[in-house]
Amino acid sequence: MFNRPPLSARLAAGVAQLLCASALLAACGGGGSDSSGSTETATAYASGPITGFGSVIVNGVRFDDSSARITDEDDVAVNRDDLRLGMTAEVQGAGVVTDSLGRHGRALAIRLGNEIVGPVSAVDATAKTVTALGQVVDVTDNTVFGERITGGLAGIAVGTVIEVNGALNVTTGHYTATRIDVRPNAPYFRLRGVIAALDTTAKTFKIGDALISYAGLASTDTFASLANGLLVRVRLQTTQVDGAWVAARIAGGVRKIENQDEAEIHGLITSFTSVTQFSVNGIAVDATNASFPDGQTGVALGARVEVEGKAVDGVIVARKVELQNERELHVRGFELHGNISTIDTTLKTFVLRGVTVNYATAVVYKDGTEADLKVGAQVEVKGVLNLDGKTLAAVRIEFEK
Repeated sequence: MFNRPPLSARLAAGVAQLLCASALLAACGGGGSDSSGSTETATAYASGPITGFGSVIVNGVRFDDSSARITDEDDVAVNRDDLRLGMTAEVQGAGVVTDSLGRHGRALAIRLGNEIVGPVSAVDATAKTVTALGQVVDVTDNTVFGERITGGLAGIAVGTVIEVNGALNVTTGHYTATRIDVRPNAPYFRLRGVIAALDTTAKTFKIGDALISYAGLASTDTFASLANGLLVRVRLQTTQVDGAWVAARIAGGVRKIENQDEAEIHGLITSFTSVTQFSVNGIAVDATNASFPDGQTGVALGARVEVEGKAVDGVIVARKVELQNERELHVRGFELHGNISTIDTTLKTFVLRGVTVNYATAVVYKDGTEADLKVGAQVEVKGVLNLDGKTLAAVRIEFEK
């Protein structure tokens, strides 16, 4: 789906694009559109964090979610207005077109999935980590904080129940957060991770530092055969018993992907046999015939990658494997399309799709000027996450008709 240069070139180009956009768009060119015609994909699958709205953008594809079935990790229906930047999502789409406007199509189904819901036991501002439910969570410049968290990491107190979207790095045992929200009234705690220290006599196991008991589960509530190294999703009672969290349900940590003409996943390598046989976020990848624009050296356990190909019998048969890093993700930023709902011309902020956008710094405008910003104006905003982890600093604003 992408035809992109190696990582170092992409990063340099991304930085240059942000710099030139804040200076003079006309002097730097349009940047990134495919003007060679259009192609259409019958079915498509995308897995990764939500990086924009208008409708919903995952892995650079703008999916119209107006008729999509949206569900949470328990397959319970979710309102499309509840979607937020940084949430991890799996999208099944159709009619995906690549043309001069980019990549866009229809979302048939969107399934959300968090990694952790549980109480905070420690916050380390120096290391930029928060520990919840016995798991260490790394906070980066790309971590989005929910509306009820003020001041980023400093706004999270010990004892607060949080929800973490992100990815597990199996080499460190840490989770890299793409979004953190407060969930004070969560009926259950949740954890997606790798089983260790399985004790089939005591019926306990550990995920990170969390001891989990499954002694009270009926067989119908337990996922197949438990084993060390197995990636699972566990629903937990909110009160510990004898130092253990009590499992209410155990399910497989990876959902099977239906066959798709195009499939793209962004995430961390969670198991590794070789550079041609590995898993990303638990999803098996066969890269036997794939190209590696960034080389194969960095493709290893824990590496952040983009994989493009097709889905066959639950396996991504890769056409291309590319490396990512946090800096590149920050440079890419976020993208919003829609109508301005409120504006503060004194603070130079407006709200678009529930996200506060700051336009006080150097912004490139297209088909309009700052004076045209008003409630109801339809705009496209490209920006980067501010230090507060909540607002976007606009780099480019285009007025849409």
